[in-house]
Amino acid sequence: MLSALDRKHSVAPPGFSRWLIPPAALSVHLCIGQVYATSVYKNSFVQHFDAGQTAVGVIFSIAIVMLGLSAAVGGTWVEANGPRKAMFVSACFWTAGFLVAALGISTKQLWLVYLGYGVLGGIGLGIGYISPVSTLIKWFPDRPGLATGLAIMGFGGGALIASPLSRQLLSYYDAGYDPNVSTSVASGGALVALFLTLGIGYFVVMMFGVLNMRVPADGWLPDGFHPASVKEKALITTASVSAANAIRTRSFWLLWVVLFCNVTAGIGILEQASPMIQDFFRGSDGKSAVAVAAASGFVGVLSLFNMAGRFVWSTTSDVLGRKRIYLLYLGVGMILYALLASVGHTAVGLFVVLAGVILSFYGGGFATVPAYLRDLFGTYQVGAIHGRLLTAWSAAGVAGPLIVNGFLDAQGKPGTLTSSAYQPALFTMVAILAVGFVANLLVQPVPARFHEQPEKEEAVA
Repeated sequence: MLSALDRKHSVAPPGFSRWLIPPAALSVHLCIGQVYATSVYKNSFVQHFDAGQTAVGVIFSIAIVMLGLSAAVGGTWVEANGPRKAMFVSACFWTAGFLVAALGISTKQLWLVYLGYGVLGGIGLGIGYISPVSTLIKWFPDRPGLATGLAIMGFGGGALIASPLSRQLLSYYDAGYDPNVSTSVASGGALVALFLTLGIGYFVVMMFGVLNMRVPADGWLPDGFHPASVKEKALITTASVSAANAIRTRSFWLLWVVLFCNVTAGIGILEQASPMIQDFFRGSDGKSAVAVAAASGFVGVLSLFNMAGRFVWSTTSDVLGRKRIYLLYLGVGMILYALLASVGHTAVGLFVVLAGVILSFYGGGFATVPAYLRDLFGTYQVGAIHGRLLTAWSAAGVAGPLIVNGFLDAQGKPGTLTSSAYQPALFTMVAILAVGFVANLLVQPVPARFHEQPEKEEAVA
């Protein structure tokens, strides 16, 4: 049955519109983007399992670590087997993660949630995240930033759908749960029903992407595009570099550092978004000028910035170039973090704008990096190279929260902190972005000795 999903059976027929590919990719990324909505039921998990915030938060960390590891290990397999089979495997792991987690919830075995949503779901995340990237780049050689931005935008926007949907489903399955009250917790039965519903629903949606994904025929090019034109642009190669050779180059590891720094800084805000805005405007009486409901709305606004940045900045990189756009992410990001630390507490509007633009750079960094890899290493095994690079995301997913929470724990207890408590963490992020800025400046074209010979490429194909 799986052979029907092989690359050779998914070649697009003549006249096929390449604009059907981004929606197919988007259907997968919107589903796996649910991982950013885990905070919706975090308090319910804490009560149901009688566990601490850290023990429950580990679920998200495991999923992100497995995302990077599975993308790195499975990247070459994805390239060899094509996007349709990879997306199908992703859907199976992602759904299995929800089902096993539902079993863990019903039996109150937290380790099963770790295994299900964290390990199995994390594998589905990694395979699903990279599965359409290489195909999108091949369909849009003239606008790779726009193509990858369209799909990866879905990963950032997945929480915008999953968060309200999860709240409404929990209220449907548990009459005592109020989706408008942040402190309201759902019953264990409602949580089980939620995970079963999401698992089955996401599988159906992801199958839409599987059935509609196609790869371009050999030699296909969009009208008006000439491969020779890329030679006129700096840092863009027409040669091919294998995944095995890519990790032997200095540019790959410099780009690893760039992505790690950009993601670490972004997660620093994402992980603390809701309490952060309340703490920044906490008065001497201990009360915050920002209500809980308003803080939840702020998280939604940040998700919009994150999602929009993935499309806007990635598309802009097709004009400015990938190296310049990362100089913007990292250089302007340093200024914005410094402003957030020093004057972010003076006005709510100023805080929202500063944090929002920072998160747009965070999202833009994710969406732009596949096109950056294509520029440096060609399209030969760009999906596999992308998978290896995503280990930087895994590392940042652990480092970012540890850095921020470490500083905050030293400053006081949650609910008593003010803006000054965040300054050490925010200025640390400025230093981290500075490291990434320097690393990006050092990125150079890949030396010819790492290029594949045409005969070898044909043999592998």
